[in-house]
Formats: sequence, C-alpha cells, structure tokens
Amino acid sequence: MYDSEEYVVLLPVDDEDEEPGEVLILKVEDTDDSSESYVSVEDEDVLQTVFEIFKDKFKNEFKFVDDGTE
Repeated sequence: MYDSEEYVVLLPVDDEDEEPGEVLILKVEDTDDSSESYVSVEDEDVLQTVFEIFKDKFKNEFKFVDDGTE
C-alpha cells in the first residue's frame, strides 16, 4: 500500500540460467462488479517508491541487483 493505493509486484519466473529479470508493478483498482483489475503505472516516481517499499519489506527473501541507474 502506498498513498492509499494498493499495488502488486509481479516477479519473473525463477530460472538460474537466466539473467536477473525485471519486475512488473501494477495498481489494483476495484471494479463495479466487486472484483478488481490491474492497471499499469505510468508515474516513474510512484514506480520507484513502490519498488523501494517492496525491496525493504522483502529484503531477507530476495537478492536485489542494483542496475546503476540511480
């Protein structure tokens, strides 16, 4: 949860033969029929913030690779 919005972080399939993959971050939106849909996030600042929250929350479960773009 960030800024009163809920997000999901999708991870690549774990395959030791491949290079580290990218994650996909989607915003959860409620629909009229009491289900939810997932929409892409265009705001780079929101993406970065949500990913930082994710990394902090799961720092003991995943090995994160710095891509050097910061």
